[in-house]
Amino acid sequence: MTMNPWQRENLSLSRLAAVPWLAAAVCVCVLAPCARAAVPLELPPLAGDGAAEHHVGKVIWADLVTPDLAAAEQFYGGLFGWTFRDVHVPDTEYAVAMEAGRPVAGIVQRAIPPGEQKQPAWLTFIAVRQVDSTATAIVKGGGKLIAPPRTYAGRGRQAVVQDPEGAVFAILASKSGDPGDYLAAPGEWIWSSLLVHDPVEEAAFYHKIFGYDVFELPEESATKHEILSSEDYARAGVNALPTDSKRRRAHWLDFLRVADAADVANKAVTLGGKVLVEPYVDRHGGKIAVLADPAGAPFGVMEWTTTDSKVEPK
Repeated sequence: MTMNPWQRENLSLSRLAAVPWLAAAVCVCVLAPCARAAVPLELPPLAGDGAAEHHVGKVIWADLVTPDLAAAEQFYGGLFGWTFRDVHVPDTEYAVAMEAGRPVAGIVQRAIPPGEQKQPAWLTFIAVRQVDSTATAIVKGGGKLIAPPRTYAGRGRQAVVQDPEGAVFAILASKSGDPGDYLAAPGEWIWSSLLVHDPVEEAAFYHKIFGYDVFELPEESATKHEILSSEDYARAGVNALPTDSKRRRAHWLDFLRVADAADVANKAVTLGGKVLVEPYVDRHGGKIAVLADPAGAPFGVMEWTTTDSKVEPK
């Protein structure tokens, strides 16, 4: 999920801000049930054993919270060719999605209680060095602690938090180090966007917590678009929700790299999903689209054909 900021500066996600369905209420119960489990949940490491890389502020993982694990596997497996390793422990049904043999995402099954209007959603994980102190800083900065810090033997320590506008995300101190800054392959996460009411204030909050450099991109409209950068790489975008969206919640939206956004959008529909933002050519030159899986969880897809980014050696 990392590109050079000068390559990413032409990326405009302003069209996404006009979509009313993006007010997703995340089912934030990812970690709490695991504390009751008699058998610990085993999560795979994010990088090779002994990896020395650490990239604070980088989006390094995503978990899908959904009421139907099997249906999610069928959809995402059919759409991206992911394979899955199921993990069964008391009170928890979890699967690790694999792309070309590498862990790329997690899927956790959580039933939606009758009468509640929670929308399934993807949970974005941001790298930190120290989870507990970062969680404390988030609370002091106006955010909230949703699920307290918890350690998983293979993965590291993580917590679920909320920023001042209510956007839910997770922080993770990876035990194995963070994935390197290489261009994502098709079927892997390439970009993340935060949609909020006040991009300037929210960017200032994330700058304070993660030490980001903040760049404001010029827009043709009055829509604000900030870029959060670290180590000379753009880590995420911060976009303004439309001014008439007072009832819409701030939220993170993650994008997967694809070869052809239009083909993937059409395939998503045949697999039971929906197209929420039709594919269109963005200012970076490739097409992007926003889709929803059959349970309603939104995610983005993005083409990327630039050749001057870092590419993982073969």
